[in-house]
Amino acid sequence: MLALQGSFAEHAEALRAVGASPVLVQLPAHMEGIGGLIIPGGESTTIGKLLINSGLLEPLRSAVKKGMPVYGTCAGMILLARDIGALDQPLIGVMDITVKRNAFGRQLDSFEESLSVPSLGPAPFRGVFIRAPLIEKTGAGVTVLAKLSDGRVVAVRQGKLLATAFHPELTDDGRVHRYFLEMIDGQAA
Repeated sequence: MLALQGSFAEHAEALRAVGASPVLVQLPAHMEGIGGLIIPGGESTTIGKLLINSGLLEPLRSAVKKGMPVYGTCAGMILLARDIGALDQPLIGVMDITVKRNAFGRQLDSFEESLSVPSLGPAPFRGVFIRAPLIEKTGAGVTVLAKLSDGRVVAVRQGKLLATAFHPELTDDGRVHRYFLEMIDGQAA
């Protein structure tokens, strides 16, 4: 669990609720022996700068290239994207997606929507969107996992990378976190 800024405590609690023991990553040495990493929602520009200041940016890029599973929610999704338009901020830049920051407006424009996420089973998943980004374009190797009712893409997977525009850590539904743990174990198709 990347613990530099944002909703890392909520993700850590969600992981504990599904039986995992999260490790808080704040320095490169903390990445030793971890099986995967969650990049939480928060402020993507701040997290990017903190990745540089902590010395984590390049080790994280290297770990992803070596196959480490990574899950980014909201700001984490922005950091994983290869393209965020003309905005100048540090990115990990490993996922073949184009993302628009704050696509739905300000904090007051936050919303929830029931989502169909077949990878999680037939029951709908309550997506919590807070100053959420939007996936505007996906590359050939990216699988769309969920869309809003209007067809806009809000969850994707590319190999061992997972990204959602919504915050599953703010719900009592542990299916997304379980799905990511299965990706780490090699069980999630």
